[in-house]
This record gives sequence, structure tokens and C-alpha cells, in this order.
Amino acid sequence: MDTCKTDTAAAVDIRDRMNIVIVGSVDHGKSTLLGRLYADTGTLPEGKIEKIQAICKQQGKEFEYAFLFDAFLEEQQQGVTIDTARTFFQWAGRQYIIIDAPGHKEFLKNMISGAARAEAALLLIDALEGVKDQSKRHGLLLSMLGVKQVTVVVNKMDLVDYSRETFALIEKEYRAFLSQLDVTPQFVIPASAKRGDNIAAPSPHMAWHDGPTVLESLAQFSSESEQAEQPLRFPLQDVYKFDARRILTGRIASGRLKVGDQVIFSPSNKSAVVQTLEAFNVDPPPTQAQAGQSVGITLDEQIFVERGEIVSHERSLPLVSTTFRANLFWLGRRPLEMGKSYLVRLATHEVECRVAAIHRIVDADNLSLDQQQTNTVVKRNEVADVTIQAKAPLAFDLYTDFETTGRFVLVDDYDVSGGGIITEMVADREETLRTEARQRDFAWVTGDVTLADRAKHYGHRAALVLLIGPDTTGKTFLAKKVESTLVAEGRHVYMLDPENLRRGLDADLQEEDARETIRRYGEVARLLIDTGVLLISTTNSFNLPADQVVEAIRTLVHPAPVLTVYMSKETTASPVEADLAFTGPEDFTSTAHAILTALKEKGILAETIGNQPVFQFSI
Repeated sequence: MDTCKTDTAAAVDIRDRMNIVIVGSVDHGKSTLLGRLYADTGTLPEGKIEKIQAICKQQGKEFEYAFLFDAFLEEQQQGVTIDTARTFFQWAGRQYIIIDAPGHKEFLKNMISGAARAEAALLLIDALEGVKDQSKRHGLLLSMLGVKQVTVVVNKMDLVDYSRETFALIEKEYRAFLSQLDVTPQFVIPASAKRGDNIAAPSPHMAWHDGPTVLESLAQFSSESEQAEQPLRFPLQDVYKFDARRILTGRIASGRLKVGDQVIFSPSNKSAVVQTLEAFNVDPPPTQAQAGQSVGITLDEQIFVERGEIVSHERSLPLVSTTFRANLFWLGRRPLEMGKSYLVRLATHEVECRVAAIHRIVDADNLSLDQQQTNTVVKRNEVADVTIQAKAPLAFDLYTDFETTGRFVLVDDYDVSGGGIITEMVADREETLRTEARQRDFAWVTGDVTLADRAKHYGHRAALVLLIGPDTTGKTFLAKKVESTLVAEGRHVYMLDPENLRRGLDADLQEEDARETIRRYGEVARLLIDTGVLLISTTNSFNLPADQVVEAIRTLVHPAPVLTVYMSKETTASPVEADLAFTGPEDFTSTAHAILTALKEKGILAETIGNQPVFQFSI
């Protein structure tokens, strides 16, 4: 980060830093306001004001504080830019990094891609002009970026004779507009940057204003904590196996991690205790690490977790859902299409997704808003408010809470074509079941025998084989055939027919209680899977569409692998994306063996080599 090279800066103890974006039309006084802030906070180098005043006198023009901003910017940039002008000043122990936005397209692109980060905003309105379309567009910009800390400065109050009534009308109108965008300004301040009214000191011309000055409003904004002081976010980059140890590696995005910590892996919801921290060429090994460090960890038990999981502490978990709302900047050669399949990369997780809805589109050049509700594509250099639906649960945070885990990119045909920030979690159909399963797993009392121990003993991982399709296709017969074939191989297998639950646990339920029937089934299945069993089951007894049944069951038994097998008498497409599909099988023996082959390919069944189970994938 650049630093302000002035004698004043060196003498000030900087406690923290805050990034502030300043938005407003060119003629609303942004440069004048900034020049006044630099002058009134003593940030300018000694003699700078006098030098600019002398130049103005020599050229026969009136001195303006905007000239200070231009000169200061030229000195501070030193050839380094991120397409937005960046300057800074300090006051009362805090350094303020000001991000000016001369080009909306570049600014939005940098904000969404993470090249810039605004924690708060100053939004200028010309008191003489009042609330115009451009002021509304700037409010929209802040809403799109998720900036919640806002001070509105009604500038040039000297041009309306410091009228309290004029200010009150502007404040009322603009607050009402911003409320529609879910933006609530902390302060609306009448000011005159040119004359210094209410910038650094209260104005004698506006004694009726009992709120803060512009500088005082900035001091009341809360800055982000240092990343090390934030809750833990540790996205897993990879898992390595050395001897009997599995080392989980990645870069800590925020927070601290130490030996002995109980950690949660999301979205799998698995839990373990950190046994050791590993670092390259460090002796002795560290016992703690913090944000910015790349480390490896080993756990007190060999749980199965994969790249993409986010490690956190239980007291501050990330959000988990298949669906989220986001602001997306599109750069792809082809337009973004609603419903088309893309890959979403979030931290280290990558999963297939689609855009489920396009709520609104903004032209990034002029911030014009396309109000059409029938948009199905987003063109290059447009910003869209969209809902994205992934094929599997993702762990994430809102961008306003955590930058790294609140930002994502979309990949179209191997090219990174868009970037976005998450603004809202959308509760999907399985949210209630997922929350219940998470709470259940936190309270789960485990024995000393782990799932990895059971997998080695039985020659397979605990998993569920789920047979779906019309009820008249012989799914139960096939389930029995798969069960007997696996038992003959010495596997630990059980066929669970949901009809048995309907006669027992679900006897009190009515036909319309389908979701509760599935919930109870999922709890029984989860209990059996915890014993290390390979469960074979059908969906004959659930009075719900097959896709809803599969989603609910996956949620309840997660993170156990689920192999879906679709059976139909005709060559009809499966209502869900099944792992295997069979049309009216007459040879159930060969079909059962095809399922066993798929279980081996997914790393669920092990091959036996020298009386030792060997899995295709590490357990």
C-alpha cells in the first residue's frame, strides 16, 4: 500500500485504515471537497497551499481547493493506478484511502474482481440542482457494491443561501430513494466545500444543523478488523497423504488457527481437532498460524474432506446453500445466458451452476438501469443483479462480511468470463433439513472407531446406493440382488426399504406429510451409515417428485457419497442427473455388477490386494 510521504504523516500514530469511495457528478464538487479535506487535516506537504496559490495568482485565476486535489493526486500516484484515482489523508489516528471513480465501468470491474475494496462512501449532491437521475444512479452503484456505510454530503449550500428548507427537501427525497435500494445513509450533511462549511468544523452559517461534520462522520464509520482478528476462514487447497498422515493444505484468508482447535469443514459439516500445523522448512513446527500464511494441518482423526471445503470455528460458520444472489460483472466474449451451464469458482471450490434469474441489468458505462423483467442474457461489460444456483452446496459469506469467501468468478468453456460479489444467501428447498443436519452432527457423540477404520475393515466406505424411477420397474428386486452380491463378497451391506419405516416410525403420518417421511428416513439412513454400512435403498414410498427426494436425502446423509441409479421400462430421461441409468433390465445380475463397478470407480468399494483393501481414491 502506498504511504503518504509528509512530515505530518510521520508524526501521526495510525491505528487503522479505511477505504472510502467518493461518488458524485464531476460538477458536484468532489475535487473541491477532497482538496479541502487534505488542507484541513494537515495532510498536504508544507508549503503546498502557498505554492498553488502563487501559481493561480501568476496565471490570473482564482485559487480553488480542487487544484490541491489534482496536484496531490499527481504526486501520490507515482505511476501506480488501478483504474481509479487513489489518494489518502489521515485524521484522528486513522488513515483514509480515498477511491475516486472517474469511470464507472472500470470502478465496478475492480470492485467486483477485488482489485479495490470500499468499506464506506461519501456521496455528493449539488444543493442547487437537487436530486437528479445521476444522484440516483450513484446510489444504485453503492447498492450494487454492497456498501452500507454512507454519508450523503449536500454540497454547495452557499448557492442556496444555506437554506434549511432546501436541505430538508433534498434529504427527505434522497433517503426515500435509497431505502428502495436497501441503503440507509448514516448521515446527511449540509456543506460547502468551497467555503469549508461543515467539512472539518461546524459552520456558523448553518447553526440549525446539529449533526456531525464530514470528518466527524467518517470517524464514526467502523473499519474492517485486521484480517488476523476476523473469524477463521481457511479454504482447503489440497489434501496430501504422507505415510499414514493426511495433510490438509491451503492459505488462511482470515483469522487464526492453532493446534488443539476444534474446526468445522463446510459445506460437508465434518468436525475434527487440529493435531499439528505443518510448514515448509520450519523446525520446530509452528503451533499457530494466522491470515496470510500458507500452512498444512493434520487432524486427530482421518476424516474424508476435499479441496474446496472452508475450515472455520464453530462459533462463526460460513453460510451454506446451493443458491445465492450476487452482483456480476460480465466480460465474456459470449453473452451470459440464463439457464446455461457454467462453472462457479469460489475460493478453492469449483462446481457447476446456472443463472436462475436476472433481476436487473446496469450499463457500466453510464449506470443506466434496464428495467425490463424479461432479460435472459447479460452482455459484455454489463453488471447484473442475478441469482445463481449451483448443483451442489457451497460454503460462502456475504462480500460485505468476508472479501475472499464472498467473491467468485464464472467460467464459460474454460475461460474466466465474469466476476461477482455475493450480496445475499437464498434459502433453497433443503435449507431447513441442512440446518437440522448441521445441528445434529455438532451434537453427535462418536466412539473411538472412525469411519476410516470401518472402511479399512469392511473394504468399502460408508455410502448410499439410491434406486430411483417408476415404481413398476423392479427397483426392489434389483436392490435385493445388489445386496446379496455384495454380501457374497464379504461387504457390510443392508437394504433399507422405506416401506418398513412407513409401517413403523411413520405410522402416525398422513399422506401429505411427505417431507417429514423423508426427514425420518434420512435420520435412519444417517445412523446406519455411521456404522460404516453400505446402504441400498429405493424411493418407492415417497410421495414427492424424484428430484426433491434425492436432494433431501443427499442433504440428510451428507457428506456420505450417494450413488443414484435410475430405472425405467422405456428410454425416458431421468428427472434427476443420475450416476447410472438402465432401461427395463432383464438381466439383473449384470445390472448389479455394473453398479458394483460404478462403486469402485467412485472410490466407495476397494479392491483386495494381498488381503488388504485398496481404494481407488484415498479415504
